Amino acid sequence: MSLEGKQGLIFGVANKNSIAWGIAQALHAQGAELGFTYANERLERRVRPLAESVDSRFIFECDVTDEAALARTFEQAKVTFGTIDFLAHCIAYAPREDLSGRFQDTSREGFQVALDVSCYSLIAMSRHAAALMPNGGSIIAMTYFGSEKVTPNYNVMGVAKAALEASVRYLAWDLGQDNIRVNAISAGPIRTLSASGIAGFRKSLDYIGHVAPGGTVTQTDIGNAARFLVSDLSTGITGEVMHVDGGYNIMGAPDDSVIGSLTLKPDG
Repeated sequence: MSLEGKQGLIFGVANKNSIAWGIAQALHAQGAELGFTYANERLERRVRPLAESVDSRFIFECDVTDEAALARTFEQAKVTFGTIDFLAHCIAYAPREDLSGRFQDTSREGFQVALDVSCYSLIAMSRHAAALMPNGGSIIAMTYFGSEKVTPNYNVMGVAKAALEASVRYLAWDLGQDNIRVNAISAGPIRTLSASGIAGFRKSLDYIGHVAPGGTVTQTDIGNAARFLVSDLSTGITGEVMHVDGGYNIMGAPDDSVIGSLTLKPDG
């Protein structure tokens, strides 16, 4: 799965624990050249040292809710790279108050923000990225099982991720004629900055670690899946949601022996 000669952009690195950084490390290890974006100056302090550690030539500020900012980002990517082979969309956001309590209490503003940042940004990025992929390419988005089944406190983000997965399928149809593949990775829970904003996350992580056949997953697991989807080994795969969650998505109710072994720790 060598990625020598391939180059692309990664949106969503927040710190060294980000899923996006796990993807970046996996792609870099196989020879890919990477470009990174950050949302604001506060995040730049975290992202820039990581990007420089993999010899990135492209480290650019981009507010994904701003069409002009997206246009500037891809214009600069064209100047830096000429063309790109892949795009990793690892961005999601919802107001913290909408990630706890009852879903029916989701604010209108919170709903709009969650769908804009977590879903529409993929559509907008794909439009720009496709113009830089004359030889075809691969677009990857990150999702979570809360899009398919109710996950308490995931709330509006579950709805946003469901919309993201539907968008992946429609984009796969649109861009297939351009030899561009669009897929999503449904990752198991990992301790990240964004996950820390979800009420009850630590309990959920412990539970899934006991119930999933393969246990909890790591940044490396997600990075390896992304490496496959970027590589030429996945040229026949598009419009798919690949579960990389230790097999949690196949499970119904766990048996009594699993329930009895749980020692759930309180959040805090």
